[in-house]
Amino acid sequence: MFAPITALALCAALSTLPPARQQQALEAQVMAQPVPVSIYVMGGTLPRPVAAASGFADPDSGRKLTTDTPLRIASNTKTFVAATVLRLHERGRLDLDAAIAPLLDPELVKLLRDDGYKPDVITVRQLLSHSAGLYDHGGDPRYIETVLKDPRHVWSRKELVKLSMHYADPLAAPGVEFRYSDTGYILLGDIIERVTGQSVSAAVRELLRFDALGLTSTWWEVFEQPPPGVAPRARQFIDDVDATDVHASFDLYGGGGLVMSSRDLARFMAALFEGRVFEHEETLHTMLKQGAHKDAQNYRLGMLVKQIDGREIYFHSGFWGTVVYYDPATKLTVAAMTTRRKAYRTNVVPLVETVLGLTAPGSGCIEP
Repeated sequence: MFAPITALALCAALSTLPPARQQQALEAQVMAQPVPVSIYVMGGTLPRPVAAASGFADPDSGRKLTTDTPLRIASNTKTFVAATVLRLHERGRLDLDAAIAPLLDPELVKLLRDDGYKPDVITVRQLLSHSAGLYDHGGDPRYIETVLKDPRHVWSRKELVKLSMHYADPLAAPGVEFRYSDTGYILLGDIIERVTGQSVSAAVRELLRFDALGLTSTWWEVFEQPPPGVAPRARQFIDDVDATDVHASFDLYGGGGLVMSSRDLARFMAALFEGRVFEHEETLHTMLKQGAHKDAQNYRLGMLVKQIDGREIYFHSGFWGTVVYYDPATKLTVAAMTTRRKAYRTNVVPLVETVLGLTAPGSGCIEP
């Protein structure tokens, strides 16, 4: 287990430090990490973005990790998929409360019905909020074991949904409770494709305005080529297993699939909350509105929520150890990534929350 950060902790949010000291303070935090980390901070009262990285993107070649190094972001992709569905909704092309059966590939509908699900009752909104009662094939320990046994296997969308049906039956009736499910977002990827007539990658890129937002280190694996001149992906590890070359199809069709840098991830999150993604302010309110189902306080539409001192902090994380936060109170956005997923909770989350000023001061902290 990696040691959590213990040295050079900030006494308050990074934004409370004098601007001349912000870069130095962040670099000190990052260099104290025992694992490769990249972090990008922007917005709020910061006069300019502050960023730092340490460690290797590729230990064998000695290539350094930077804030422009792309990594697989896994479930961080869900925020992008949800935002794409909401863009279709605000254009009148998709009803969030419509049943999913008429919107899905008939073969996927049959798989659901055969396993006891009710696709004529489950709605798009329930898929977005993980309240459809779907089992999470990606969270089943048997899944990663299967993937690592045959890392070059090319998974289809139907195959992944079928695996969920094989692992377990419905967990709850639609709309009753929060049950996180990669499978549900794979279904959303199919719905996006059928509504738009485009691949999920093309629809997400176009509807979310990737080019206008300056996401220059971002692409969807398999469906797209890396942008010209972008750095190679960092090597990423599951425990001590180098899983960089596991075929991207194991986490591709909406639950995951995007590759991007910490800089691009922060840029998108900031744009989402600053009104540069949706056409109407009300769409963001829809995304963040708490549902009526059990445990809805923890997840909205493609967005996790942390309750701190009576206020909400919005974020999403990904399997490999990627995360992005937005704090409405300070208007700060922080994206951080590591190549070692088991360091996510011990190092990445404490680092981000220290930068945001969400954790109590520690000894040896840097005074404003």
